[in-house]
Amino acid sequence: MKLIIGLGNPGREYATTRHNIGFMAIDKLCSSFKNKFNGLYGEVIINGEKIILLKPLSYMNLSGEVIRKYVDYYNIDIDDILVICDDLDMDVGKIRLRSKGSSGGHNGLKNIILHLGTDNFKRLKIGISNKKDIDTKDYVLGKFNRDDKKIIDKSLDKINDIINDFITLSFEQLMSKYN
Repeated sequence: MKLIIGLGNPGREYATTRHNIGFMAIDKLCSSFKNKFNGLYGEVIINGEKIILLKPLSYMNLSGEVIRKYVDYYNIDIDDILVICDDLDMDVGKIRLRSKGSSGGHNGLKNIILHLGTDNFKRLKIGISNKKDIDTKDYVLGKFNRDDKKIIDKSLDKINDIINDFITLSFEQLMSKYN
């Protein structure tokens, strides 16, 4: 069993913001969710493997609390976790897979590291760029402009292929294919 988490913030006011790219990715994979442990989750079978798709509802900066509950409840190994999140340091729409690493200043990742007790979990980062002349909080909670939205939509269309390959390929092969 694998746990794929999309990071974001709950509520309509955040639905199409840059920081909610993880939620947008999960929505591409599943349309029916249930609520448990303060998270919306869906279950799908991909290539014979059960996948839990999770959108924590605790707000970005407290995502780790919800994830920890799912990891414990479903007895999921850290190696079977993939977190999908935004990345300010990459161009809009660029996708990068990482097998581990620091939070890089991302408060959602920081909280996950705190609650899992390790930074050794896989990430799928989607670039949202960074406008240095706009406060970071305002920027990540802002909406994509029309041109950026087109780029993001193309990136999100690749998510299904990446997730299918996440089930069947080693993570090194996955990174080689998509990075």
